[in-house]
Amino acid sequence: MTQQHDFSKGSVARNILYLAAPMTAAQLINVLYSVVDRMYLGRLPGHLALTGVGLTLPVVSIIMGFANLCGTGGAPLCSICRGRGDDEEAERIMGNSFTLLLLFGAAVTVVFLAFQRPILYLFGASDATFGYANTYLTIYTAGTFFALMATGMNSFLIAQGFSGLGMATVMLGAVLNIILDPIFIFGFHLDVAGAALATVLSQMASCAFVLLSLRRKRMPVRLRWGGFSWRIMRRVLAFGLSPFLIIATDSILLIVLNTVLQRYGGPELGDTLVTCATIVQSYLLLITMPMGGLTLGSQPVVSFNYGAANLERIKRAIQSIVALCVTFCVLMTVVTHTLSPVFVGLFTQNPEVAARSVRYIKVFTAMIIPLAIQYPLVDETTALGHVRLALFCSIFRKCVFLAGLLLLPALVSPEATFLSEPIADAVAATVTTCLFLHFFPKILAQRAAREREEREEQPKVAP
Repeated sequence: MTQQHDFSKGSVARNILYLAAPMTAAQLINVLYSVVDRMYLGRLPGHLALTGVGLTLPVVSIIMGFANLCGTGGAPLCSICRGRGDDEEAERIMGNSFTLLLLFGAAVTVVFLAFQRPILYLFGASDATFGYANTYLTIYTAGTFFALMATGMNSFLIAQGFSGLGMATVMLGAVLNIILDPIFIFGFHLDVAGAALATVLSQMASCAFVLLSLRRKRMPVRLRWGGFSWRIMRRVLAFGLSPFLIIATDSILLIVLNTVLQRYGGPELGDTLVTCATIVQSYLLLITMPMGGLTLGSQPVVSFNYGAANLERIKRAIQSIVALCVTFCVLMTVVTHTLSPVFVGLFTQNPEVAARSVRYIKVFTAMIIPLAIQYPLVDETTALGHVRLALFCSIFRKCVFLAGLLLLPALVSPEATFLSEPIADAVAATVTTCLFLHFFPKILAQRAAREREEREEQPKVAP
């Protein structure tokens, strides 16, 4: 193991920045996959194309959830094994994660293509927007394999300290998408189909890059076929269950949000509110994706030191990650109140949609500073292997959000629906912080006890 990728040495903050900075940039670039599609489609006459593509976001999120189930599930286990010096087991974990991605890719493709029509209407499509949503989703789903592999296996590049390659994987796809979108949408007049085709081709390129990178000889842990183990697969799925359910429940909440807005907005306002929600969610991605890059990108540092039983370095790492997230969200609060009209103007020229979207963005992001505490505590708890606690904290936030979605439009107004997000962020951050402060010392104490037991069990070397 090289010094470069040994996170038990050197400055903790430097190790975190070494991984998290490129990953954060990569996640910000990754936002462009969906945002750029919507920007170009927003330039088409009317706003129904934008609305239709926005309805597919929950499906796209669910597909990415399976990527995280295997990638985010396997990568921390890989880092823990490397921290213990067991690169052979780390290699087996990567190979079995790859197999799981193959299986899920095939299953997800079949299911969504078979039940696409009822799924889209369930997600809030109207007769006016179904055609756009159906066209986009058909093409996107056909490229599910590439999306899963590009995202899921990229986690193993980052877990080994190759955050620059991880960023390059995402950047390659995003830049290609930016180039192909206007060519296909406007040059070839493919409209929504062009946006979907550009995305799939971009993901194909990212997929090829990450798989070839993991096969390089310089990789401490290389991707190899074989060594199938249900024991390892179960461990990966258990580890990845929390991030998967987090994303899956996010998708469910998006479905509920679109459905509620359609129902309470009625025929006159429903599609407009869904369009605004699409723009608001696009803006929120500018906050949550980079912050996810900070927290997920730094997981290898926490997992590695947990495996090596370097408990003080774990404390310093989590303190540094929380500080970075809070600083980022303070900055984004300023950006929201100054530049959100510019962002909205990239999507629509409709004065009513623009004015509503700016207003809803400010409401939706009112509590992102508490969210900056929620994110790292949940993700780093996962990195420590305590996925149940992380899952509870995340699901609790979703339950508060869901309660707001169901109650606020019925009791107040359709516009009050957008208050659900800040309420959930504030309440969940408070609960998560209390639980973390209670359980974190116990987690470290348990790891210290296991380390002592392992040392006592080691055979003594004769003098």
